[in-house]
Amino acid sequence: MGHKAGFVSIIGKPNVGKSTLMNAMIGEKLSIITPKAQTTRHRIRGIISDDDFQVVFSDTPGLLKSNYKLHEAMMAVVKESVEDADMLLFMVELGEKPENHDFIRLVDEAEVPVLLLISKIDLAKDNELIEAIAAWGQASPKAKVIPVSAREGINLGQVMQTIIDALPESPPYFPKEDITDRPLRFFVAETIREKIFLYYRREIPYATTVIVDSYQEGEQLDRIHALIFVERDSQKAILLGHEGKAIKKVGIESRKEIEEFIGKQIYLELTVKVSKDWRNSHEMLKRYGYE
Repeated sequence: MGHKAGFVSIIGKPNVGKSTLMNAMIGEKLSIITPKAQTTRHRIRGIISDDDFQVVFSDTPGLLKSNYKLHEAMMAVVKESVEDADMLLFMVELGEKPENHDFIRLVDEAEVPVLLLISKIDLAKDNELIEAIAAWGQASPKAKVIPVSAREGINLGQVMQTIIDALPESPPYFPKEDITDRPLRFFVAETIREKIFLYYRREIPYATTVIVDSYQEGEQLDRIHALIFVERDSQKAILLGHEGKAIKKVGIESRKEIEEFIGKQIYLELTVKVSKDWRNSHEMLKRYGYE
């Protein structure tokens, strides 16, 4: 048998653990993770390569109803990811009910193999897991149901083997040493955005986007300047905090994680700017890499 390779898209509602799953499968933190919904906005590919196979995972934004043009762009990313997938990993959370799920038709209409992963099973009580497997199996007879816990590593080997078995024969799509197709600047911006999601409440994280304006590599130190955009002056004031203390915390925590990721010291400078109603502007969304 020849070399196998394929694209595997991970889809589901916000907060079902898609990013945690991909990071666990790859063994690297590629997707940012926060307790808040809608943290993932882009399609992030994580790549696993061996001598005989290559699996290209796609972590996608959570399925949601569109309230902004940003949401429309995010759902277009999901649609594209589903269309070019060789397999779908459809994730649901333990406790979700099939009859309450608007997106199960995606599974029914899929023309590729589907794994239906019930996540967070380490939290299961009594017969909850047995009932969940039965309910989802009945609701999606064409999907193979596997209960998982990405955090505890439960059944991830079974998921991986099932994927490999279903891959089409193909040469690799990416060099064997690559673990993602995203540039370093993207992960720097995402790390900063993650800290904003962790340290601010209400609307601030959702009204914020981050762009790396410049990245200068040096022998001992890399210098990075990032722009943080919000929609209103009042949001800018909250983001900065009293005497700039809030944004300083974002900078310190981001710098630590970026240095760990690249294995090198950095100097990180953050500038906060207002980009009025950017989430509803096609021009701004295109400029910020969402369209």
